Order: sequence, then C-alpha cells, then structure tokens
Amino acid sequence: MLKTMLYIAIGGAIGSVLRYLTTVLVSKFWSNQFPLATFITNVIGCFLIGLFIGILAKNNMTDSQLKWFLVTGFCGGYTTFSAFGMENFNLFQNNNSLIAFGYMALSILLGLFAVWLGLLLAK
Repeated sequence: MLKTMLYIAIGGAIGSVLRYLTTVLVSKFWSNQFPLATFITNVIGCFLIGLFIGILAKNNMTDSQLKWFLVTGFCGGYTTFSAFGMENFNLFQNNNSLIAFGYMALSILLGLFAVWLGLLLAK
C-alpha cells in the first residue's frame, strides 16, 4: 500500500506542476475573462484519462502500479475533472443516463453552492 501511495504522490506532483505550467503558458497568450487554462486542462485531462484507461485495459493492466501513477496520480493532480468525465462516461455506457445527468447537475450546482458557502463563512 505504501508503494501505491508513492506512485500516486509522484504522479500527482507531476500532474499538479503541469497544470500550473499549462496556466502559465495559456495566460501568456490569453487574457480574456473566459477561464481558458482551466478549460484546456479539463479537456486534456479527460482525453488523457480515457487514453490511459484504454491502453491499460487493452494490455490487461487495470490493476497495476502504472494505473495508480497515471490515472489516480497524474490525472488526479492535473485535474479531477478527468475522473468526473470518466465516471459519467461509465454511467452512460452502463445505461445509467439518469444517474449520470443527476450526478452532473448535482456536482455543478452543489459545487457552486459550496464555493459560495465557503466564501460566506470565511467573511
């Protein structure tokens, strides 16, 4: 278990640094109000989690240290939106569309509410 946590930590650190670098790079070329850096990060993260899970499944490595490093660590450090995207994709694939739409709506609405509440409590 300690070895697995180490793989996740290293992957997460790399993902977090690359997220920061994505923000720095995008902000050099984009100064609009639209949060392009976060948008790009989320789309890239969703692509990468799909790619990694697909390659790992194809090679029967879904329970490997590489999965913990790439999926949980790297993608989790780069963006948790990738996990959100993958979970919803799985719900749709398993014919759980109603649950997927509910999950998306609740995540967005309660997430915004939680941000508002946290800011309110901090005042």
